[in-house]
Amino acid sequence: MSRPRLALFVLEALPNARAVRRFVTEHAADIAFVGLSNAERPSSGGLVGQVRRHLARSGPAILPYLGVNFGLPDLLSPLSGLTRRLSGAKDAATATPLKALCHRLGIPTLRVDDVNGAEVAALFARHTPGAIVTFHFDQILSGATLALAPLGGVNVHPGLLPRHRGPVPTIHALAEPEPAFGVTVHRLAVTIDAGAILSQEAVTLPADTTATRASVILHEHGRVLLDRVLAQLADGTLREGETPAILPYCPFPDRALLADLRRRGRKLTDVRDLGEALALSARA
Repeated sequence: MSRPRLALFVLEALPNARAVRRFVTEHAADIAFVGLSNAERPSSGGLVGQVRRHLARSGPAILPYLGVNFGLPDLLSPLSGLTRRLSGAKDAATATPLKALCHRLGIPTLRVDDVNGAEVAALFARHTPGAIVTFHFDQILSGATLALAPLGGVNVHPGLLPRHRGPVPTIHALAEPEPAFGVTVHRLAVTIDAGAILSQEAVTLPADTTATRASVILHEHGRVLLDRVLAQLADGTLREGETPAILPYCPFPDRALLADLRRRGRKLTDVRDLGEALALSARA
């Protein structure tokens, strides 16, 4: 079987940026199009609405995490051309924001407000991808959208499913008495993070690892697992895996969880992560 053409959906941010840029560079010939989630889309309440929701649930302690993981990379992205020239990174793929990288590689992109909307359906009709890959994507694909790809879809999740279903699994892993980190590649399903597990790897991280740094490391491990899964999909050896029991959904943390992390000296982010966010488009 030939390698399937891929529809790739991404919310580019610090946790996945370098890993997904490597993936796109290495699989450019196989990628039909890339859907880039609009984090400020009206249906999510826009930037102001999202910040208000996070403050209501998590309190101000969540703001450094949001700023380092999402705010700074997004804010600095328009300056990436200048920072790459000044730093000597120039055209390094890992320092190039995904939209610009896709343009260089000739891959069509779409800013996605609604992954289940007409614009995305039109892209599927135009480019006929065989499979879907989501790689740190913040929208839920409907059954109808998943059905547009004959081979279905897979997702990279920086956690050991079925534990820590949801958008920030490394925070919830860090909150455990003995943090257990890992990454899972699983089938996409309408229920969040509940599809059959295709590949999974536990990863031992240093005791002082922040939730942010854990997510960066685990997405890179996930990229390697994803490559293996896609190779198996292409040669017809991919097993469907086992569908796990559905454990409780883990949303963004509440104030009590963040207070408990602080008491135990466990951090969502730190100055090292800040430096990585500042340098995201300035070095290879």
